[in-house]
Amino acid sequence: MKLQEGIDVYIEARQSEGAPWMKGAQSLRSLCRSLGNMPLNRIRVNQIAPFLDGPHTSAATWYNKYCVLRQFFCYWKARNEIYGLPLPPPRRFPAQTFVPYVYSRTELRRLLVAAGITQRDLNSVIGPRTFRTLLLFLYGTGAGLSEAVQLERGDVDFRRRRITLRSSVARCTREIPIGSDLYEILLQYHRAHHQQEAIRDPQFFLTKDGAQIKASTASKTFQKVRKKAGVARYDGARYQPRMQDLRYTFAVHRLTAWFKNGADMGRMIPALSAYMGQHDLSASERYLRLTPERFRAQLNKLSPKRGKRRWRDDSELMRFLDSL
Repeated sequence: MKLQEGIDVYIEARQSEGAPWMKGAQSLRSLCRSLGNMPLNRIRVNQIAPFLDGPHTSAATWYNKYCVLRQFFCYWKARNEIYGLPLPPPRRFPAQTFVPYVYSRTELRRLLVAAGITQRDLNSVIGPRTFRTLLLFLYGTGAGLSEAVQLERGDVDFRRRRITLRSSVARCTREIPIGSDLYEILLQYHRAHHQQEAIRDPQFFLTKDGAQIKASTASKTFQKVRKKAGVARYDGARYQPRMQDLRYTFAVHRLTAWFKNGADMGRMIPALSAYMGQHDLSASERYLRLTPERFRAQLNKLSPKRGKRRWRDDSELMRFLDSL
């Protein structure tokens, strides 16, 4: 079997499991371009090593590419197309240095004010009201940026006060309720922007020309707004606050508010994970690490990695999670 055929078959098998597996597919196709369409059983370690060690390759990228190649070669080894793994020795997974930014409520207000100023520019693709509403939507729902820009008008059920979100990563949809404040904000935006017959795109959030907003355009616009608002981080991190960090801010602010109000966190943490479209409850671990220090000890006791599984025995909670 040739490398190209092996890659095509393997990608199809992975994607048939329900995930797009885009980054893994990209790595394998890059491998084929590097080695050429040679027989699988002729590939050697001295050909794979230079591919993994490509120029400007970080430790994390090396590790991720290595994992993709290992899974690929193991797949074909199990099917007797190859008899060994043509891979160099593995390296330890690099320590995670990236820390998401959690906005304060004061910073959120400054961002909203700045959006109303910067987006009045005639050259701005996204209008001030649209961008402010988009920021409030991300903070009010914890949705990902890609989910927000893909949102269609038909996904917003004003009668039932529910929103349907589509995840391009997990290839699934989920329906979430929205509070009264966000409901009013979205309703006003809908009445102001969706009554024109000239609108050609079904998306909920639109550019000034009535077209779909691209995630890359929204991210670039946000950086302009952030600088105008004077929001920055000074902890030595490589990245300045991002639009995607509104998702983390949503989670951390909810956890903090629930704790202050004495909510049953054993019930609320899995509910938060389901609301945010996370199938693995261990994903909540990252939000617990970002909560204020004074709540950390108590919240850590509820960490999914601590083996606490009391929520599984709560039939009422499980019915609620199934309904999301």
